[in-house]
Amino acid sequence: MFGKTRMHGPWWLSGAAHFIIIVIALKLETPAAWPWALLAMCGVSFFAWLGNYRRYRQIHDLPTSKVASAAQGYVELVGRGELLDGTPVISRLGGRHCCWYHYQIEEEKSDNKWETIEQGSSVDHFLLVDDTGRCVISPEGAEVVTGDHRSWREGRYRYSEWLLLPSTVLYALGEFVTHSGNVSAQADEREEIRLLIDDWKRDRKTLNERFDLNRDGTIDLKEWELARLQAAREIRKQRAGQMNNKVEGVHLLRQPRDKRLFLLANEMPDALGRRYLLWSLFHLAVMIATGVGSLILFGVK
Repeated sequence: MFGKTRMHGPWWLSGAAHFIIIVIALKLETPAAWPWALLAMCGVSFFAWLGNYRRYRQIHDLPTSKVASAAQGYVELVGRGELLDGTPVISRLGGRHCCWYHYQIEEEKSDNKWETIEQGSSVDHFLLVDDTGRCVISPEGAEVVTGDHRSWREGRYRYSEWLLLPSTVLYALGEFVTHSGNVSAQADEREEIRLLIDDWKRDRKTLNERFDLNRDGTIDLKEWELARLQAAREIRKQRAGQMNNKVEGVHLLRQPRDKRLFLLANEMPDALGRRYLLWSLFHLAVMIATGVGSLILFGVK
């Protein structure tokens, strides 16, 4: 959607779905397929128009807040990305220090098509820093737009990764909440919970005795959730006795609970909003053109 940038979010916001529909219609090799193809493109463009325009309005209408004075709730922040103290975030393929990464590994098949065999994104916390303070970013569930992209090929495999790098512009739109406590404690709690559960898994017998409530020999999803909650309680109890260097007002930006847009980007909001506006206008034009075209073709039949 953004040239070399990556929209790590709904793929239908771009024109990729139209290309797929056209390819399918060409493969069917019948004129009867085209009215339905145009109708499908019209429907896709309708939702893409709504999605892009919604993002444009949220970026355009929400004023930029400063970290120190931001209200609790849905906010827009602009600063620079920085790493938290402790274990660094290192990209999966390139081994680069970064705030966030997404990677993708593709394999070339015998028909010269590429098949994605592995992909993933980091969920480690990092910081947004402005001239008034700093805010911990929890990137899980975010749409990410970034121009820091690298792709290379080795044999029949193609490797790609997209990064948010430290000390570069960071734009963030999400739910802002403030907690009291230690910054690293807030950011690393999830990792400590995961490590504790991994430790429990090594003693399967004891794990089943504690959490296999229906005694069927396996831990189902509800029982795993019980185990996770128990691990969280134990970690928080340990931290309550060990925490020092407390600071008031640890700020966190996360995915909104009301399902509003959670967006991270390494460019300023004016430029980003303008892109969403242009794509919304493009899809509006395509929606009208394909809708009229499908009606004409259906009328001819």
